[in-house]
Amino acid sequence: MCYNIAAMAKYIVENSGPLFGEVTISGAKNAALPILAATVLTDGVCEINEVPRLKDIDVMCRILRSLGAAVEEDWENHSITVDGSGINVSEVPYDLVKLMRASIFVMGPLLARLGKASIAQPGGCAIGSRPIDLHAKGLRLLGARVAIDDGMVNASVDRLKGTLVYLDFPSVGATENIMMAATLAGGVTTIENAAEEPEIVDLASFLNKMGARIKGAGTDTIKIEGVKKLHGTRHAVIPDRIETGTFMVAAAITRGNVLIKNCLPDHVRPVIAKLIECGAVVQDELDGLRVRGDVNRLVATSIKTLPYPGFPTDMQAPFMALLTTVSGESTVIETVFENRFMHAAELSRMGANIRVDGSVAKVPGDKRPLVGAPVMATDLRAGAALVLAGLVAKGTTEVSEIYHVERGYEGFVEKLSALGAKIRLVED
Repeated sequence: MCYNIAAMAKYIVENSGPLFGEVTISGAKNAALPILAATVLTDGVCEINEVPRLKDIDVMCRILRSLGAAVEEDWENHSITVDGSGINVSEVPYDLVKLMRASIFVMGPLLARLGKASIAQPGGCAIGSRPIDLHAKGLRLLGARVAIDDGMVNASVDRLKGTLVYLDFPSVGATENIMMAATLAGGVTTIENAAEEPEIVDLASFLNKMGARIKGAGTDTIKIEGVKKLHGTRHAVIPDRIETGTFMVAAAITRGNVLIKNCLPDHVRPVIAKLIECGAVVQDELDGLRVRGDVNRLVATSIKTLPYPGFPTDMQAPFMALLTTVSGESTVIETVFENRFMHAAELSRMGANIRVDGSVAKVPGDKRPLVGAPVMATDLRAGAALVLAGLVAKGTTEVSEIYHVERGYEGFVEKLSALGAKIRLVED
């Protein structure tokens, strides 16, 4: 597949009125990426279904091919098949690593499979410091020699050995990388203060289907009993909870009525709770979640981002866009990333007048209606927030740097348009 969105491409968004209809959520990017990386652990064939068609997925497939895997993409069925029998390369090319932070996920599997790995420190959205120290710490405790020098991470090991790994912070990426490496380590590995996100549970489910022995995924303590070999398998990726939350907010911010299909309500409980606090109606129906913003007057609330099962940091920006349109002043506290309020300045260009003081933002609400303006997507979720704001702003909003958004939302323009949104992608 090919993603050649021009650097000057942008979204043109106009005031659209209430969104109505139904939308089907794609598979979770943040589950699919580590699952694809985990195919490095076996010389068998793995079929991954419900994979979203995104640039980041394309990059991971290119990484797997660079390592020697045979990768077949069937986008008509959202399926990717990986044959790992040819994997014999332990270094990931920098031109791929720089495109996506999730490239670090292959380090643990490469160490477990080949005994060595070399990868540049990865890139990604500029939302704050996301050091790989916890990844390195965990792999070192498993017995690997890890050196970080001149932007490169080089690791080697004779054989990984099970141990106790306590994470100073419940990092999702570190939990996943250590868990993957430990599947082929000798003995038992215990990860304490592990991240509890649904994507970790999905990865553990995939690994167990491959023959791994993992218990406790989804809790703060995960135990992995190492095995000698993993085999190929078939797996379907869970629905994307952040895409689910984004379309829930889209229904609320436009005061619309949208049925969101192929979603798991348990994965978005914090978003549901905050939408209800604002006055939106959220109904759990047989074939999905219905969100209505047209029943009550929406009012202010406060949100504080936390690791799962708290309010997700990835939903902070879209929810802030909603809070600019409700009655009263809201407070937003960001505790996960220190640089995740860059969208506040862009929303203020549209008239939001958000006041940021360190990790706290004050959102004054609907005293000043949003007005269309040229704005820039500073990261993936910020871009989605600006699009949502543009749907209710007076006039036309031009969102630039949209390659961020295209990294994380499959068919974003098409799905919004089907609900009645006035949005189009243009390339200069």
